[in-house]
Amino acid sequence: MEESQDPILPPAEVRAVLEALVFASPHPVTPREIARVMGGVPREAWQAALDELKADYARDGRGLQLVEIAGGWQITTRPEYNDWVREMLDPKSPTRLSIQALETLAVIAYKQPVTLPEIIELRGVKSGGVIKTLLEKRLIRITGRKPVVGRPMLYGTTKEFLLHFGLKDLAELPKIEEFAEVLGEEVDVAGLKRAIEAPRPVETPLAEDTEEAEDAEGAEQLPLDTGDPEK
Repeated sequence: MEESQDPILPPAEVRAVLEALVFASPHPVTPREIARVMGGVPREAWQAALDELKADYARDGRGLQLVEIAGGWQITTRPEYNDWVREMLDPKSPTRLSIQALETLAVIAYKQPVTLPEIIELRGVKSGGVIKTLLEKRLIRITGRKPVVGRPMLYGTTKEFLLHFGLKDLAELPKIEEFAEVLGEEVDVAGLKRAIEAPRPVETPLAEDTEEAEDAEGAEQLPLDTGDPEK
């Protein structure tokens, strides 16, 4: 006669262990990490515990929240209390980006992958120095080179970008008007909207791509990647 097996951990302890893991981790804890650490606990059990934790942290009056961000789970302070936390941690040197950097970052986020010449054309201002700053802060990364004359580098956002703005993934990017509110009141919302909705500048394809382009019906320009965040 087979003996019935008791659960490795009762539900209350599954929840407690998960809270400890998320709290102790320096980065968002991914489902894969949870499954590895809690190997003997069924996925549906720890997933239900996560949902309960999230609901518990969502109660009114809490200073913390459990959020799904950048492909994992993390306990963070609530946005409405960020100024208080910043005052305690670093009152003299808030880590803020310049308006120019924020506007350039917004163009990259919504048009990615995008090249520096495209950014300059869309924004109407030089952005080379800003690109360097965003790279140093790891908010953007080089994703490759565009197959046009000059082979300019392509830029896209990073996981750090998702963490910085509290996004689960790029599909969660809001309308530019809403995102501009997150960036700050001084951001040129109308200018950003025009830049993001504008078509990409026409660029000359590399010689190896020219025959392909000419064979297209009506010798039309080959379509370029729209940089839709949901793709």
